[in-house]
Amino acid sequence: MARRSTPDAADRGEKIHAFASELYPICRSIAGPGLRQTLDLIGQQIPLERIENPSGQSAHDWTVPGEWEIRDAWIRGPSGEIVVDYNRCNLHVLNYSAPIRRRLPLGELKQHVFTLPDQPDLIPYRTSYYQERWGFCMRHADLERLEPGDYEVCIDAHHCDGAMSYGEYLIPGRSTREFMLSAHICHPSLANDNCSGIAVLVELAKLLATCDLRYSYRFLFAPGTIGALAWLSCHGDVVQRIEHGLVVSCLGDSGGPTYKRSRRGDATIDRAMEHVLSHIGGTATCLDFTPDGYDERQYCSPGYDLPFGSFQRSAPGTFPEYHTSADDLDFIRPEHLAASHDMILQAINIIEADYHPVNLSPMGEPQLGRRGLYGNIGGTAQATEIDAIRWVLNLSDGRHSLLDMAERSGFRFDEIANAARKLREAGLLSQRQDER
Repeated sequence: MARRSTPDAADRGEKIHAFASELYPICRSIAGPGLRQTLDLIGQQIPLERIENPSGQSAHDWTVPGEWEIRDAWIRGPSGEIVVDYNRCNLHVLNYSAPIRRRLPLGELKQHVFTLPDQPDLIPYRTSYYQERWGFCMRHADLERLEPGDYEVCIDAHHCDGAMSYGEYLIPGRSTREFMLSAHICHPSLANDNCSGIAVLVELAKLLATCDLRYSYRFLFAPGTIGALAWLSCHGDVVQRIEHGLVVSCLGDSGGPTYKRSRRGDATIDRAMEHVLSHIGGTATCLDFTPDGYDERQYCSPGYDLPFGSFQRSAPGTFPEYHTSADDLDFIRPEHLAASHDMILQAINIIEADYHPVNLSPMGEPQLGRRGLYGNIGGTAQATEIDAIRWVLNLSDGRHSLLDMAERSGFRFDEIANAARKLREAGLLSQRQDER
């Protein structure tokens, strides 16, 4: 994949973090003004096509919900003080809460308050998308300090028929076969989950738009579950063209990185991501597919069984900040965002550059020295390069791809690809006929 020079990792990480910071304050949900405001900001970065799915529209077994808009919410104590204020933290309100305005005793109020007793200083993120209820979220320590008496509660929210929005950006390549990348955009002020994923994909899209690409790249920014289902139900023609897919979330923390394989388990995206992570070492982990997580559940459902993996730093639900007020802008760091971006890019580079080479001198080992590929004086670095060349020559039977060779030899893909390039320049290697 030919690509222009890119900023260094520090600069790239700062840019990604800055955009995540713009997204962070918005009170998003699965449909409504917050979702559209998020798409507006993405659209200022990349050319985004916005699709509106009318409320009540079918999305396979689901139905597109009505919109939710919230203007204000608070709890006022017996002495007149505000004890919960939506304007200080939008996690204070049960997402998609029904409106309410009344006075009630503390005992009844507590039935509508969600806390984390094991994390008493954090506000939880909770939703009620498909069942009408009202509620607040607050620190358990603050709840414990509330005095007996009557409390005035207000949730100034509105539900109405309208539309659910999502956005996509298609970067055409030389082929109409597609690599699709997807991020959910419905969570409110949670920096890692998923301002980080949105911001990383935006930066990646800007870079790929400058490249000479083999595949076409589709970026989807949609609310979780219902957004992916709506997209799938309306894009049967596109689904047939998807050869590689990746769902991203939680890309800004210091954990992992973690890759969850597709339902197939051996898709090219699985192998590419595993190869990248295998050369990182440390706490990098590859997991088998499970039917939980994010929108990989929809893309990998049995009726589609698309080659979609899922990539995070710390896996969702495994870090204490997950779905709490501690998932803030200090929790995600530019260096981790940049590293996540670069790992995805490495996998893309593998998929873009992979092919099945054919050895043009297969009867024994060709003489490398007279072609300038084997010097008279050996050395460690040269010996390593010669080993890579020999692996490529031996496995270039038209049945093994460069990625096959990298996996079998233990070399990095770029080392194998570089060896193949030198062999092609020396006239010893060609590409399989059907891939030219």
